[in-house]
Amino acid sequence: MRKSVLLTFMLLALTLGGFAQVDTTAVDTKEDFIPIITLSASDFETDDEVHDISGLLQGSRDVFMSTAGFTFGSARFRVRGYNSENSTVLINGVTVNDPETGRAFYSTWGGLNDAMRNTVNTIGLAPSEVTFGGFGGTNNIEIRPSQNRTDTRVTYSAANRNYRNRIMFTHSTGIVDDSWAMTISGSRRWAQQGYVEGTFYDAYAYFVALERKLNESHSFTFTAFGAPSKSARSGIAVQEAYDLTGNQFYNPNWGYQDGKVRNARVNNYHKPMMLLTHYGNFGKTTVTSTAAYSFGRGGNTALNWRNASSPTWSDGSTINWLVGSDPRPDYYRYLPSYYEGVDDYMFNKLTDLWQNDEKFRQINWDHMYFANSDEISADDPTGGKRSKYMLEERRNDHTQWIFNTNARHPLTDRIILTGGANVSLFKGNQFKVVNDLLGGDWWKDVDPFAERDFDDENFYQNDLNNPNRLVKVGDKFGYDFTANINQLDVFAQSEFSYTKVDFFVAATLSHTSFWRTGHMRNGRFPDNSYGDSDKNNFLNYGVKGGATYKFSGRHYFDVNAGYQTRAPYFRNSYISSRVRDHVVNGLKSEQILAADASYVVRAPLVKSRLTVYYSEIMDQTWNRSYYHEGYNTFVNYIMTGVDTRTMGAELGVEVNVTPDITVNAVGAWGHYTYNSRPVVSVARDNDYELLAENRTVYFKNYRIGGTPQAAASVGFRYNSPKYWFVGSNFNYFGKIYIEPTPDRRTEEALEGLVSTDPEWNKILEQQKMNDGYTLDIFGGKSWRIANNYYIRANLSVSNVLNNQSLTVLAFEQLRTDYRDVDRFPPKMAYMYGTNFFLNVNFSF
Repeated sequence: MRKSVLLTFMLLALTLGGFAQVDTTAVDTKEDFIPIITLSASDFETDDEVHDISGLLQGSRDVFMSTAGFTFGSARFRVRGYNSENSTVLINGVTVNDPETGRAFYSTWGGLNDAMRNTVNTIGLAPSEVTFGGFGGTNNIEIRPSQNRTDTRVTYSAANRNYRNRIMFTHSTGIVDDSWAMTISGSRRWAQQGYVEGTFYDAYAYFVALERKLNESHSFTFTAFGAPSKSARSGIAVQEAYDLTGNQFYNPNWGYQDGKVRNARVNNYHKPMMLLTHYGNFGKTTVTSTAAYSFGRGGNTALNWRNASSPTWSDGSTINWLVGSDPRPDYYRYLPSYYEGVDDYMFNKLTDLWQNDEKFRQINWDHMYFANSDEISADDPTGGKRSKYMLEERRNDHTQWIFNTNARHPLTDRIILTGGANVSLFKGNQFKVVNDLLGGDWWKDVDPFAERDFDDENFYQNDLNNPNRLVKVGDKFGYDFTANINQLDVFAQSEFSYTKVDFFVAATLSHTSFWRTGHMRNGRFPDNSYGDSDKNNFLNYGVKGGATYKFSGRHYFDVNAGYQTRAPYFRNSYISSRVRDHVVNGLKSEQILAADASYVVRAPLVKSRLTVYYSEIMDQTWNRSYYHEGYNTFVNYIMTGVDTRTMGAELGVEVNVTPDITVNAVGAWGHYTYNSRPVVSVARDNDYELLAENRTVYFKNYRIGGTPQAAASVGFRYNSPKYWFVGSNFNYFGKIYIEPTPDRRTEEALEGLVSTDPEWNKILEQQKMNDGYTLDIFGGKSWRIANNYYIRANLSVSNVLNNQSLTVLAFEQLRTDYRDVDRFPPKMAYMYGTNFFLNVNFSF
């Protein structure tokens, strides 16, 4: 029914005229031999591997999109509720969304703002010249040195955000001798400490693009760029930790080692890309073809521990009355609430330590070095010391070949035909390496949970081909596999332009094949972990169309609709891709329906767009691994048949009150919900046992978390004839919900309760966070010196009112206790307080 309604909508449009990570570490007592979900805000979104396209949207000429990209970006606002996998990001027509997850990682070219500023954006279902596109829109970065004017620019920036300083250099030659053009750029961004305590930032970037014009019809461009970066992550904690420390930005990821700050969660990311592009004119037909190669490393560090001792704290003593050896300071048993109403002494003691002992709420690096210094095990005949604690790096390296070609042909003055093809061959290698043994000499490569659960020594080997291996710094251990993903897609599009009506139709066809190649023979799955798995093949298609009715040269009505199927992503397709090749039962393609309608005004004094939209994404697969409180073991929790629905409205108005004063108003209202009752399977991580099957999750009508579903901004800008400007925006964010965990919305969670029981609502209810307001101001000035030299300076100050109570991320922990949901409360992160960005550049 839903599909037929939207397809009817699309046909009507055409008639009118025509898209976590978990810590698997352990401690020595059985109950504390439990992995705890340790997601941080940075795990969802960081400058190092950010999957947000807001940086691209800032350059949009549409006032709503530019405001959503910049002003709303600080609150993690997502246009139409879409994640970035629903928007297609391209460079010279080549799709750069990650094949494993579908997301676009802006950090791949972070710091190259000037060199990659030429972007063509399309909104929602609008037609694109280079791809069928995602239903969230397209963003094509165009790199062609001959289109850049001759210019040299040096920029310095100061900020108090993730980095404190930035230096950029960009030089474009323009066309030399009517045949050559070049653009080069580089940057450095750094901070010894960012906005959040215990973080640092150290990033470089490089870019070179060389174009050779053969004649008026053909030219080639070679481009190479990369952005190596290291940064320390800020963590996300429960509200209790923020309250005890009096700090909404408390970071549990760091501590002092020998008097120096050290963070346990460090990103190290560098994935260069090279492109060779041919621009050809064949009569009236324009053809652009690009061959691209991408490769490199991604990684983030995390603590691991096994058979370790209780921690020592700032006074050098061991707190033996705390059970466990978990080195994370915000481990739930180290919080006062764990003992509230049960042990007053413990409650008061921990409250005092949290509030008054800074080192208690930090990682104790010295203790881990001390613990690793004294145990010599018979496992090592050389007498080396076994590390009880270590720092591992979880790697995600890749290589990818891409070939893309697009053609555009004006069939008549009113009809334009566009089409293209894209081929991608991707290999993503995921593994762990020993980063630092913290004073020890080796680590034994066995699975500690399997060692706890099974007597057979073979069962707890991570690699039966190398049993009981003692690994050292730089060695791989734990898991090692390759995700092989091959994709082919083609699209065709026709655009028609007439006096009163413009319309278009577009279609796409794609084939996706993926499989897993294991490089370790896992002891729990000896026959399903090593070598190539079976291939999974999916044939998908999509259609969309739209029409624009022109009331006059200034007033337009635009309507679009589309339907698309999409292959499931590799990340969600395997029960546990780390250790085995078993595919999720009933895996199938997703279905996407979307439609929008807009009224647009383009007048000299007023520019505005009012849009209403509706979309559904159906048959999604949701796959997470965590410790399940009810089963008392580590599980893989898999939901299939997950449907989501987003609908709402967007308004952007820009008015030129005078030649010097512009005012704008932007608003977004959305209603983003889960729209089905998914089916769940729960698989034990350590063996083949299926703990639950065909369990229903009553998720329908729960709100989707992670983004404001309502936002608004009003502002002005004054442009002085003396070449300076000043402006301000007042912003509102609302309808922010905590992301619900599915296991609490099952019959099993309510077993033994009646609807009048207070725990009933506590288990089922979804918390709505408080609305919030912010104020931003900005200004700048430019100077011209001796005709050929320019200095430009601008300053923006965000959140001038220093509102630190606005939640930008909140989620219920996957690990939950049905009978005491407060035992594992939600984790949340807050918007930065007052922060600034100063930019000064000199160009000639």
